[in-house]
Amino acid sequence: MPQISQAASIYASQLFWLAIVFAAVYFGIGRAMVPKIERTIDDRNARIAADLAAAQAARDTAHASEEGYNASLDAARGSALKLVADAKAKAAASTETKVKAGNADQEAALAEATARIGKAKDKALADIESTTVDAVEAIVGKLSGSTPDRATVAARVKAELTNG
Repeated sequence: MPQISQAASIYASQLFWLAIVFAAVYFGIGRAMVPKIERTIDDRNARIAADLAAAQAARDTAHASEEGYNASLDAARGSALKLVADAKAKAAASTETKVKAGNADQEAALAEATARIGKAKDKALADIESTTVDAVEAIVGKLSGSTPDRATVAARVKAELTNG
């Protein structure tokens, strides 16, 4: 085959051109494309680092905001508890005042009723005593035929009513 017989004569020139093409490819890729790829990778790494730093800063800000929110929530809770306690105290004081006023009214009404009952009792006892004196006078007068002394009858009726 004639192609194989020429291989020895063109072998050196093919190796020469092979070396030139490899050198061109090496320098073309190694010197031109690799730095661009490295720059792209470095830019990407820098962007990722910046994004991570921004995320960390946002997380720190969120934690600080959450702590502030919790502190304000605790303060509001304490304020609300204080207001509730104050309202309970005011309501208790108001209720106590109203109860005392009601008790005072009831005590006044009770004293007035007791006085009325006492007067009614005294009047009833006086009526019973006078009625009893009249009845005893009438009974003694009918039985003995004479009229007894009213003062004596009244004294004896009073003594009997007092002793029971």
